[in-house]
Amino acid sequence: MHPALAVIKDGTQTYQQKVVSLAHIGEDSISPLKIVPDVQGLLDSGVICNLHEGNAPYRPRYVVPDYELFMEKGSEFLGLEAPKDIWEATNSLLILYRHVPSITTFPVYIGDLDKLLEPFVADGKASYQEALKAISLFLLQIDRTINDSFCHADLGPEATTAGRLILEASREQNNAVPNISLKYDPDLTPDDFAILAAATALDVAKPSFANDRIYRPEFKAMGFDDYAIASCYNGLPKGGGSCTLVRLNLAKAAELAKSRKDFLDRLVPEIVAAQLAYMDERVRFLVNESGFFESSFLVKEGLIKKERFSAMFGLVGLAEAVNAFSDGLRFGHDSGADAFGLAIIEKISELVAAHKCLWLKANHGRYLLHAQVGIDSDKGVSPGCRIPIGDEPELLDHIIRSAPFHKYFASGIGDVFAFEPTARNNPAHLLDVVKGAMKQGLRYMSAYSSDSDVVRITGYLVKRSEIERLRKGEASLQDTSLLGKNAVDGLGVLNRRVRS
Repeated sequence: MHPALAVIKDGTQTYQQKVVSLAHIGEDSISPLKIVPDVQGLLDSGVICNLHEGNAPYRPRYVVPDYELFMEKGSEFLGLEAPKDIWEATNSLLILYRHVPSITTFPVYIGDLDKLLEPFVADGKASYQEALKAISLFLLQIDRTINDSFCHADLGPEATTAGRLILEASREQNNAVPNISLKYDPDLTPDDFAILAAATALDVAKPSFANDRIYRPEFKAMGFDDYAIASCYNGLPKGGGSCTLVRLNLAKAAELAKSRKDFLDRLVPEIVAAQLAYMDERVRFLVNESGFFESSFLVKEGLIKKERFSAMFGLVGLAEAVNAFSDGLRFGHDSGADAFGLAIIEKISELVAAHKCLWLKANHGRYLLHAQVGIDSDKGVSPGCRIPIGDEPELLDHIIRSAPFHKYFASGIGDVFAFEPTARNNPAHLLDVVKGAMKQGLRYMSAYSSDSDVVRITGYLVKRSEIERLRKGEASLQDTSLLGKNAVDGLGVLNRRVRS
């Protein structure tokens, strides 16, 4: 059956999901990129993967608008003036979201919502009930129309009235969209606000905790005054984004090496060079031929700037690559295996840092390293640098062994922990875990209660109840429900070790 006809006849996809699927098929019917045979061979084998970006890049993978500027000036293209109250603010944002492109067709970053909405609720500008109603309806609209939990909002690090209302509404609604991160700094984030975030996370698997003390100085050193956490857990410059995300499957690559030494000394440099060349070609086409940066009103109105776009060098399957050459020693359990894993990441980091893309200005043309969360077709391949599901050590040991890898990944790495339902009785304990983890150098961590309907799959959220709808052959509103179902079946993500 022709792929397009298969989509048309698929009873588990909504109309909107079919439109997107058919668009991908159309895009892949052409091949304008100049790809050398060696790189094409690695793409065909799955060692390099473009994560379903398509053959002809016509928009950046991730777009991170300057929503603060939008709230200050409005938009001439959209015919919107700067909002004056909470209803105009939420309405204006919802209108703009409809016009923010990304790989998912939905916005992957919807702003630091607490800071965007705080001016309209602080100091009695809206009553508590009015503000809660406006924010609740706003979040409900997002969940029902941005049908993809790669849609991401940020809070913090400071506590705000709007932030508390967002957490309260999120907990009440129990929805998977939007994904949320709390930029956490113990000097700036009051404990009562962080405990509210922890309690919300145990109920609805969000927010996750981003280590603001790591992210902020890193992006400042790159020349950016602020950063966003977008999509899964991707650190990106505000007012810019990422042109592409291509990943290296280290688990598959290990099959091509004869020994540990051969893998590290010969194969890693070869496949890294191939992926860098492929990324360069994708960026070149997007910047020089697609016309995106010349035609988008987001560029013309200053909401995004080409010079604030980078691209992400992703990797996956480190644990499996290490275990393939460790003579029975296990990644995440044995110091020798962990040391080899660090040697691999250090080598990749050095090679990526030495490369400059001619068509990018952000970070001096250097790509950002990213521990990719996996895709739904992965089987036996652990996300990024994570310890394999079902083989996790005790919580403290897990954190200590994972933390050394986090410093390399400015554009995102994270660990996920499932807790017993009784943890809801003491969310301050989860905050203590977060504080300790971040002191160890953990960049980003997520937590949820093991009996929650909303669960974190890898970097995105899905409702168990929606997965069950798909199992019955029914359509699900969220695009990510199918990805979550396949990850549950192929990677066993619901079998994470439950922490007491």
